[in-house]
Amino acid sequence: MTYSVSKEFSFSAAHQLRGLPLSHPCSRLHGHNYTVSVEIIATALDDVGFVIDYRDLDVVKEYLDEKFDHRCLNDQIDVNPTAENLAKWIHNFIAQSIIGVTLRRLHGTYNLVVGVSETPKTWATYSE
Repeated sequence: MTYSVSKEFSFSAAHQLRGLPLSHPCSRLHGHNYTVSVEIIATALDDVGFVIDYRDLDVVKEYLDEKFDHRCLNDQIDVNPTAENLAKWIHNFIAQSIIGVTLRRLHGTYNLVVGVSETPKTWATYSE
C-alpha cells in the first residue's frame, strides 16, 4: 500500500538550448511559464496522518522563486536547461534539502517524482 501527495508550483524563465541546429526554435533565447509538479510517495503516514505537511513544501516555492523566476536558466544551472535536466536539478535540491531529511526521518524510504512542464501539453519527469 502506498500514499502520495503532490503540489504544483510555477515560475517564468528564459533559456536557450545548446546543441540544436540554428534552425531549431529552441536554439534561440526564448521563455516559458513553467509548471513544476512535486509528488511524494510513501508506504506509511506520520503520527498526524500525513505523508508530509504541505507547508513543508514551502521551501520548494522559495527555491524556485529565488533560483529561477524571471531569470535565464542558462545562467542558473550548469547543464543544458532542458525540461528533463531541470526536473533532475529540482529533484536533487528537494532530496538534499530539509524535505529529504524530514522524509527520511518519517518514512525511511520514499519516492520523489518531479515533473517540469514548459507548455500545457508537455511534461518531463525525474525520479530515483
